[in-house]
Amino acid sequence: MSLTVTIRKGTEADLPGVHALIVELAVYEKAPNEVTNTIEDMRRDGFGDKPIFEFFVADSVEEGIVGIALYYTAYSTWKGKMLFLEDIVVTERLRRQGIGRMLFNAVVQAAKEGSYKRMKWQVLDWNEPAINFYRSIGANLDGEWINCNLSQEELQRL
Repeated sequence: MSLTVTIRKGTEADLPGVHALIVELAVYEKAPNEVTNTIEDMRRDGFGDKPIFEFFVADSVEEGIVGIALYYTAYSTWKGKMLFLEDIVVTERLRRQGIGRMLFNAVVQAAKEGSYKRMKWQVLDWNEPAINFYRSIGANLDGEWINCNLSQEELQRL
């Protein structure tokens, strides 16, 4: 199957397709019941009064949205403005065809154009295809830091 894929900035109209890919990612990462984010949440958070994320989509004439790269601005006390790549998702049957690389390159370009001092992201330790890709581009895979999180319920208890 040959697809014509274009990478472009995501729009509010893309959110249903974006959300579907997020759910697909959760299934792939063995956490299908963990997605509580809704399309309405994403509409408010990405297109409301204070947008807190941006995204690119891989859009095909034949199938619509087949991939996303969602990112936001974070801040490093040591380096300054930092771009955090939250997720790259390509629909499973179209992986390993270069779409993820195209999305990644679009985010890198956004970081360059935005004069970000650093770009950062995470990868699961069992996701060998992604780890191999990141190694191939010369990314620093840092095993020193431990990820810490508090859920909404845990936040409320504190």
